Amino acid sequence: MPVPADLNIDHVAHLARLALTPEEKTRFVRQIGDVIAHIEQLKQVDVTGIEPTAHAFPVANVWAEDIAQPGLPVELALRNAPAQRDHMIVVPKVVE
Repeated sequence: MPVPADLNIDHVAHLARLALTPEEKTRFVRQIGDVIAHIEQLKQVDVTGIEPTAHAFPVANVWAEDIAQPGLPVELALRNAPAQRDHMIVVPKVVE
């Protein structure tokens, strides 16, 4: 697929914060061209009468009921803490 004339791989790499070698630039330009060719091919598909959708299948809420339940006992929750004090995990101070 010919590469689009307005494709600036250096600008794209800059936006993505990528440092590309010349070989990578050549490879990625070719790959982007292939993706654009595929998109152009998809534009040729007749979608007359097909309703636009965001999902191929119906989406249903899969959340469980919000029922209060007892949590872990303090001893069990803190059993792997390297240091603890007053039922809390002790960590190094990171703010001056």
